Amino acid sequence: MRNLLAHLPPISTTAVLDILLVAFLIYGVLRLVRGTRASLMLLGLAGLALAMQFIRSGELRTTNWLITKLLPYAGFVLIVLFQSEIRQALARLGRMLAFSRALSPEADAYDDIVLAAQLFSKNKTGALIVIEREVGLRTFTESGVALDARLSYDLLATIFRPKTPLHDGAVIVQRDRIAAAACFLPLSMDPVLSTQLGTRHRAGIGITEETDAIAIIVSEETGGISLAVSGKIERDISADLLRARLGRLLRTFVPPGTLPTLAPAPEQSTALASSNDAHPREVQP
Repeated sequence: MRNLLAHLPPISTTAVLDILLVAFLIYGVLRLVRGTRASLMLLGLAGLALAMQFIRSGELRTTNWLITKLLPYAGFVLIVLFQSEIRQALARLGRMLAFSRALSPEADAYDDIVLAAQLFSKNKTGALIVIEREVGLRTFTESGVALDARLSYDLLATIFRPKTPLHDGAVIVQRDRIAAAACFLPLSMDPVLSTQLGTRHRAGIGITEETDAIAIIVSEETGGISLAVSGKIERDISADLLRARLGRLLRTFVPPGTLPTLAPAPEQSTALASSNDAHPREVQP
């Protein structure tokens, strides 16, 4: 063993950093192309590189001359093929260098939550959205319908549309993805709240009593937007105030400005009217 180690060249700190940097770059590229069409292209390029090595070692002079002439243009071909992936990589690098989350997918996703809450408030559509933070909510996601879908305004509007299979229960959000819908949450055991608030609000407060999650509740009766954190609820807040509260609680950068005003959809208003007649309403103070 000592003889083997004696024949190894000395490894300096610079060499170790060089190896780690190359490994990090390879890992970043593989993570970037995972699950995209670029992964298949990389496999094709790897096969092409092996073929080129075989051609050079086999002394195929004509083929080797042709590849040597075409090789300088390979860089332009790669830029054309991987232009979307290159843009994403540069955007991520820019966010890392700027130390800003203003353009992060999570910040944009939380704006979608605020826009959806604004829509539900306009149309008086009952909704309960729970945002996971440090404490995991796996127990509660397993009680609903697993989705694992990209969080978006359109998806939230579809889930909470009256008379749809998933509109009852809570939606649980993990980072920028909807983990599950139609989830059952524990109700708050506060006797005062049980006489003042309906089931949806008590469930939103209950999950924040047991975990550090954030709950956004929209009342089906009044259309009021409420925010529950640490077992406390802030009721009848505006969409702009909700946006500012989420930015502070989730430590995301909230650029100045107000949200656009959404007009209620006629079809959803009609469906909501029939849904309100068919389902019991929340108890309000």
